[in-house]
Amino acid sequence: MNKSIVTGVLVFVAGASALMAQGAAPAGPKQPAPKSQAELTAVQALFQAQQGGPDAVIKAADELLTKFADTDFKEIALLFEAQAYKNKGDDAKAQIFAERLLEANPKNFQGQMMLGEIIVKGTREHDLDREEKLTKAGKYFNDAIAGVKASTKPNPQITDEQWAEIQKQVQAEAHNGIGMGELTRKKYDVAIAEFKSAAELDPKEYTYQVRLASAYQLSGKNDEAAAIADKVIAAPDVHPQVKQVAQQIKAATTKK
Repeated sequence: MNKSIVTGVLVFVAGASALMAQGAAPAGPKQPAPKSQAELTAVQALFQAQQGGPDAVIKAADELLTKFADTDFKEIALLFEAQAYKNKGDDAKAQIFAERLLEANPKNFQGQMMLGEIIVKGTREHDLDREEKLTKAGKYFNDAIAGVKASTKPNPQITDEQWAEIQKQVQAEAHNGIGMGELTRKKYDVAIAEFKSAAELDPKEYTYQVRLASAYQLSGKNDEAAAIADKVIAAPDVHPQVKQVAQQIKAATTKK
């Protein structure tokens, strides 16, 4: 899950704290608000648990959802718990909580993104139900793209520029997910188009460019693959592991 999305959600806690302290509703769209001091304490504990690792987040989310079943922060708690399980490498539990998130709000693009990612990650080329799973994942990703495009910023404390950047990053991540599914199908031209869209929306995420180069190389378009690999290798702010993959792709383009 993109860090900027979670960062955007974090401002809800500041708004909730201000609401409890001042007794006044913030301007803009309706914000989630605690109904008591005890609920506010549980919400704050959930956000503070981010510093304690996945198990701390899971415990805090469970406590909030159990003690305050009608909390306005249900979606946030379910999102955080799903992400915590994903961080632990427990995709099965992450999927359960992401599905619960979509039960609470079928248009939650974070839940759609997570389910798409989990399904694509768990699908192999020779799975008998490959097409069913990848079609389902593709729908989640496309729904997330449409949803985030149509969404207004969730909190007035987020600037218009920040929200526009988050929207682009979500769309890029979704196109990348679709592209990964198309690689599993070996539909390289479709994967190329998706990775290209991802790279254009989020040009500083060099992983998308490396995957675009890889898709070009796998499709036999070595010149295009080498050009993108060279660009990534030359960039000064590329993670060493990403640069290493780009170098491997460049080497593969010269093999006979």
